[in-house]
Formats: sequence, structure tokens, C-alpha cells
Amino acid sequence: MKVCKFGGTSVASADQIKKVAQIVKADPARKIIVVSAPGKRFNSDEKVTDLLIQLAEKALNEEDIEQELMGVVERYEQIAAGLGLAKGIISIIKSDLQERLTNNKSDANLFMDCLKASGEDNNAKLIAAYFTHIGMDANYMCPKDAGLLVNERPERVRALPEGDDRLVQLRDKSGIIVFPGFFGYTKDGTLRTFNRGGSDITGSLLAAATEAELYENFTDVDSVFAANPNIVDSPVGIDKMTYREMRELSYAGFSVFHDEALMPAFRRSVPVCIKNTNNPQAPGTLIVNERNYFAQPVIGIAADSGFSTLFVDKYLMNQEIGFGRKLLQILEEEEIPFEHTPSGIDNLSVIIRSKFLNADKEARIIHRVKEELNVDHVHMHSNYSMIVLVGEGMRHSTGLAARAASAISRTGASIQMINQGSSEVSLVFGVHKADENKILKELYAEFFLKSAVLSN
Repeated sequence: MKVCKFGGTSVASADQIKKVAQIVKADPARKIIVVSAPGKRFNSDEKVTDLLIQLAEKALNEEDIEQELMGVVERYEQIAAGLGLAKGIISIIKSDLQERLTNNKSDANLFMDCLKASGEDNNAKLIAAYFTHIGMDANYMCPKDAGLLVNERPERVRALPEGDDRLVQLRDKSGIIVFPGFFGYTKDGTLRTFNRGGSDITGSLLAAATEAELYENFTDVDSVFAANPNIVDSPVGIDKMTYREMRELSYAGFSVFHDEALMPAFRRSVPVCIKNTNNPQAPGTLIVNERNYFAQPVIGIAADSGFSTLFVDKYLMNQEIGFGRKLLQILEEEEIPFEHTPSGIDNLSVIIRSKFLNADKEARIIHRVKEELNVDHVHMHSNYSMIVLVGEGMRHSTGLAARAASAISRTGASIQMINQGSSEVSLVFGVHKADENKILKELYAEFFLKSAVLSN
């Protein structure tokens, strides 16, 4: 039994949904189908989720919502017409949206969650109706009825393992199950959404709970590439990689797979395959526990921008018990998570995503560090990028960091920070944002083009 997830571009139009149906029909093992909300049909198009956010914001501000509501409904109408479906499904979708708009608005976040989730929910109803229309034995499944439980607020939303006892029963249901991604329900019936891109999480959760033989994640690329194809010309595709490698690359900017989605599959050792809806015959990228890493120690290079660095200097810092804890506690009290903490004997840097900062917070943090930790010097710099080399074989390769540093030096850029995790699966270089693209290209040439020449 396989669980398949189809992303926004895979279900953005009638033509795409027809491809989905053919893919599902081609393999009887594809039993649970997780779907996203309709995505972009072309570059200048808007995702249905974005339309729903606009609708929710207008409703929360007590503004006229008729135009935004009809904009959402019309997208589904176009899809339904292209699929040859009766207008009844649109009546169901419109009624559902109108009912959600009457919900209590005292909690803006929950109201927004409810409206956003309608994108996946109503698309699942429409796709199930189309499957039935063409003679497939298929049914829509509500996450609440299936038992997809999530935690209560105010904690960040996550699935509760108690729901697995009910989710596993999906294996025994007849026919194809069409399941909306992106959201679940608390024990008291409150709808909560996962992070943006959370349909990947739903698919992984269902694959793990039902102990599927494979979780297929269909998107719009043939495979995961070794580098961003928008920056590097024709990067090689990755045939097989480990969960750890995919997690590191997703974290560092690879948008092909949600970075939290691997955990459920990883815990149950369910293989994951990234495939292309528009080219389903392509083998895709298989994500597993272990791979043969000797031939290619570095499997991918990622880059992500939008980082700031808090630099702290204090003489004899290494002899002061609890200094690091106190520094991180200041960030905790300011509700700021950290990414990396490279250090020396008398200095410590904390890498932070800039989106968690503003001018007031920066000033307050610097003041608190000065006053509470009595440091010699503290300042904050922004506009950094993190370049990440990822590969299970890196821990067994000598001179790899030197090769990377030499490649970066050839670009004329300076390295602001180097950090290697204890797992040695990734090597991180902090650089100025302006140097990101040229560094990425040079590192790709060093570890993929040069390696290819040497192997030949």
C-alpha cells in the first residue's frame, strides 16, 4: 500500500487533476491520496491559499468580502467545468466557505486557519468527486473523522501519536481515499493548520501511521537536484539520499520537500520518493535510511538567505560558568529561536533568522547583553546567507572543508562563519548575501563538475 501526496501545481487545474487520476489508476497500490489546495497555473497566477488569506483578512477587518469570495469559488468552478463535473460540487464548496466565514472571529489565528484549510479540504472533495465521475472507487475523508489529532494552542502545531490508532484503520477501508493535507483537529474539535507546505506533513503522517510500503510525493520536478537550478545551470539529479541529507537540504532552502515532513516517515522507516506529476515515468529521488556514499560524499549544496548574527566578545568568557545559557535565555525571553552558535574561547556568535527581529528587538537584545552579561563588545549584523554542503560521506572524506574554503576564496568572497554539526552530515559557511550565488556556482563546480571529470 502506498500513500501519495500531490502538491499545489499538481492539482492547480483540470488538466493537472486528470494527470493525477491517471497516475493513481496506473498503480492499484496507490490507496491514500493526499492533496494540496490548487496552486499556480502560471507564473503570475495566485495560489488558492493566497486568495483565501486575502478573503480571511477582509472578513477579519469587517470589510466587504464578495469579490474575494467569488474569486475563490470561480477557481473551483473553472476546475470543475474542465473536469465535466455537475455544478452540485460547487454548491457544496460555496456553502462550506460561507459557513466558515460565519465562525467566531475573536481568535484571528484560528479563524485564519479555518479559512486557509478550506483550500485543501474543498479540493479533496472536488478530486474525489472527479475520481468517482470517471468510474474510480474513491471517497473524500475528513481528517477529523480519520483521527488526525494535533496539539492544543498556544504550542506550535504538531500531530499527536494518539491519533495513529485511528489512522491505521485507513488501510482497511475499501477503495481510494482522498485526504486533504495541511490540517488536523485538536481533541476538542478545533481545526489547526501545519506550517505552510504542511500537506507534505500530512502525507508523511499517514504513510507512517498506516505503515505504507512507500510514500510518493508528487511535485513538478523529476527529482531533487544537487543545487538550485535557478542559479546553477542543469544541476545533476539525486537518485537516492538519506533522511538526514534531505532534512539538511530542506532546512537550508530546498523547497521541493517540507523540512518537517520527514520525521514521521523517518521514525517508521517508510521510504519516500519525490516524483514528477508531469513525468511520472521518471524514477525520481528515493529517500531512505542508508545509501552508498563513497562515490559522492557531497550529495547537495544549498543556500538560504535572511540571517542575522549576534556577535558577543568577553575576555575569559570560557571560564565563566553559564555564560552561553544566559545569552540564549535572553533570546528565549525575546521569543527568538537560534540556528547556529559558532564560538571561540572569548567570543560567541548566534545566528538568527532575520524574520524574528525588528529594530526594537535588536536594540533591546544588545542593551540586555551589555547590561546583564557585562560583555566587552556586542553588535548585530544582517544580510547573511548560509551555504550548506550536505552528504553522509563527508565524515569519511579528508580535505573536504579545505576544498570548499578554497572554492569560496576563488570567488573573492570572505567567509564570515564556519560550522559543522556533530553528525558531520553538513558543513555550513556563513557569507554575505551579495556573494551567495557566485559561491554556490563555484562550490557546485568544485564538487560535481570537477569530480565528474576526475571520475572519468
